[in-house]
Amino acid sequence: MTVDCAVIQRETPAPERPHRRTEGPVRTCVGCRKRELAVDLLRVVAVSNGNGHCALTVDQAGNLPGRGAWLHPDDRCLQAAFRRRAFGRALRITGSPDTSAVVEYVRAQTGAD
Repeated sequence: MTVDCAVIQRETPAPERPHRRTEGPVRTCVGCRKRELAVDLLRVVAVSNGNGHCALTVDQAGNLPGRGAWLHPDDRCLQAAFRRRAFGRALRITGSPDTSAVVEYVRAQTGAD
């Protein structure tokens, strides 16, 4: 009986890539369309004024009812979301909502940094 002593070639493992943090849900910013952890983004919800119009508000606690749109607390992402009309699409509302509360919140956050 003869045995062929061929060398077994094994695959070398791929080089380690740095892993992204995965400690929670991942959401997409409506402004820049980049994916981030939900804790790094602002949740924005539409609240009805009662007369058929909506106003956007920042959901700091994360417990307001309804659909949420996620946004980086950055003025560039906010402007991109306005330019793309992303809030209406993400929140599934018609018309242009009052965005003053979100603008004030983002400007206060970027001024504090």
